[in-house]
Amino acid sequence: MPVPLTDRLGLPAGTRAIILNADDFGMCRGANRAITGLLADGRLDSTTLMVPCAWAPDAAAFAASRTDLDIGVHLVLTSEWTAYRWRPLTGIRSSLVDADGYFPRTSLEVEQNAAEADVAAEIAAQLEAALAAGIDVTHLDNHMGSVYGLETGRDFLAQVLPLAAAHGLPFRLPRYGTGLEVDPAMQPLIDQAAAAADAAGVVIPDRSWTHPFGLDGEGTDAEETYEQVRDGFLDLLRAVPAGVTEIFLHPMVDDDELRATVDYAAPKRGHELRLLADPAVAEAIAAEGLVRIGWRDLRDLQRA
Repeated sequence: MPVPLTDRLGLPAGTRAIILNADDFGMCRGANRAITGLLADGRLDSTTLMVPCAWAPDAAAFAASRTDLDIGVHLVLTSEWTAYRWRPLTGIRSSLVDADGYFPRTSLEVEQNAAEADVAAEIAAQLEAALAAGIDVTHLDNHMGSVYGLETGRDFLAQVLPLAAAHGLPFRLPRYGTGLEVDPAMQPLIDQAAAAADAAGVVIPDRSWTHPFGLDGEGTDAEETYEQVRDGFLDLLRAVPAGVTEIFLHPMVDDDELRATVDYAAPKRGHELRLLADPAVAEAIAAEGLVRIGWRDLRDLQRA
């Protein structure tokens, strides 16, 4: 068994550490407006940049100007929306595009069609672009879980982990499952992936949690309210066990632009922006004795 991550970080035994991370930085203007404000106010511990997206230059300029903040790269192999899409940095003459010349909409299509060499080249290009923009990259994670093999069992960790190791970057790969409770059927696969990360010298968190992507009953009279979303998130915080748990969200400004960009879940993105700024969240973190850390702490451990 590996030494507990909290021990390696020099934290007291039994520490319940969390990292509040915002995915999808650079995806659209609404994401940038939300995330930059939350980072500046100390409401987030980190974020990850979608380099191929149209609003990535705006996000990258902010990130390069704030090297005190934890900014990672959200490795992208999918482009899920109908009216707003993005292409690989490595060009469209590869196995990474659909018939329209964009990244495919689903992780299933990636697993079925992507060539390992194309994946390796593309994720390396995305990281190099972030570094070239002057970002002090602190970690890597993955958009829509397209490298994990969740659909067919065909993963691309053999392409991701060497990249992370070469640059001394930790990676979002939970050691103990992705939800509030471990799925016994998944844990052997998670164990295998975690062993690969350990062998590569890549630091991974103990857990990586989120909550439902959309609202229950979205668009109906029974649509989940903000208060219900908040209460569910507070329950999630109370359930955090000992160890290091990343909690990732997708805060965005819910306006006409966002609703024209995404096919669904715009209201939930707005709720998550409101949620992270809600004093009740800070109060729950304090009441539960949760310790907020950053991905930089994991990077420093890996590079040590």
